[in-house]
Amino acid sequence: MKPDSKIKLIQIDEERSTFHVSRSTFVKNDIMSDEYRKVFDKCWLYLGHESELEKPGDFVTRTIAKRNILFTRDTKGQLNAFLNTCPHRGATVCRESAGNSKNFQCFYHGWVFGCDGKLKSQPGKESYGDDFNSDGSSHLRHVPRFDSYAGFCFISFDSNIQSLADYLAGAKEYLDLISKHSESGMGIVEGAQEYAIRANWKLLVENSIDGYHAATTHASYLDYLLNTNGGLTDVALEGKSYDLGNGHAVLEYSAPWGRPVAQWIPLFGEDGKREMDAIYARLVELHGKDLADRIAFKNRNMLIYPNLVINDIMAVTVRTFYPLEPGYMHVNGWALAPKNESEWARKYRLYNFLEFLGPGGFATPDDVEALEACQNGFQNHQLVEWNDISKGMGLESPAYDDELQMRVFWSRWNQQMTQEDAE
Repeated sequence: MKPDSKIKLIQIDEERSTFHVSRSTFVKNDIMSDEYRKVFDKCWLYLGHESELEKPGDFVTRTIAKRNILFTRDTKGQLNAFLNTCPHRGATVCRESAGNSKNFQCFYHGWVFGCDGKLKSQPGKESYGDDFNSDGSSHLRHVPRFDSYAGFCFISFDSNIQSLADYLAGAKEYLDLISKHSESGMGIVEGAQEYAIRANWKLLVENSIDGYHAATTHASYLDYLLNTNGGLTDVALEGKSYDLGNGHAVLEYSAPWGRPVAQWIPLFGEDGKREMDAIYARLVELHGKDLADRIAFKNRNMLIYPNLVINDIMAVTVRTFYPLEPGYMHVNGWALAPKNESEWARKYRLYNFLEFLGPGGFATPDDVEALEACQNGFQNHQLVEWNDISKGMGLESPAYDDELQMRVFWSRWNQQMTQEDAE
């Protein structure tokens, strides 16, 4: 059953500066089905970071919007993204999560493919016609579109989608900022966070770029830092939110916690101060003081629509999530760090990654509890119908704890969801 196109899921009143979202968007199966068709199938989606495939033959497998993808670096150094499906009978070809291999053999009938996706051999080849695979149809199938920007690799299942550069719009500036943290380049740290939340995926979109909830939801973490000797500086928590176009948005703000790139706090010690002073001096030398200050001392929570969140805060976290049910999502998270970071800085970075942002840390369990409480509350959606996302609406320059960034997401989501399907 299709959603009734006459039912408004978003109500915007510019005159009264109000923005409301129907709570039915978080609970209905037909809406989730439409999201896969109209949103996930029509956007650029994050696949991985080029640093995950350093050597020829390196590969990872991922599930992207319910599709199995094989991400490889072939023997010529080219990055590739294939549908991880055997063209013969449809079995999953590569069943490992990551590794290095020049060839992939389908276990069902033994067809062998190179890391460039080309069919190399199959048992009983003499029984096939002379022109078999002359059209390349028995090679692994490339995803319709693949591209990268600043080391971040994306795919799209829409062959007619605009270029990645155009799609990213203003988000390119912030990806460039992250890539400039270190002249050695940035890389994904080995290991990942993987967990599930019993809540709608759009709640995590909102939460990831929500500066409004921190003081209450994460009060225990802020108290912990306050009571940790040298855990905070006297830097004020303040900043702005920005619409980056195409549904992307960012909060950019100063904050009192430490950043290994290079906002020092007393907890880091004098050795840490000397190292961070050197990092900052090098940033100034490479990029000038204004940009160096922004890299070192500003935090960023960025959404690249629809579901890539990059938190450049006390550590850099890359996170994606997909719905399995209207009230259930699967989340993957990775830490991004300078490739040649010192052992000292890496220790604090990963400590921050686990302490605040991990499923066993301070923030994520708080957020999970809040999101699941919302999902539980939505059982009353027919009687208490609307979420309010009006904070800061009408202001010329919304603050980091206003809700502009969520309205950016919902406006783009609504635009896609209300588009009629092409005949």
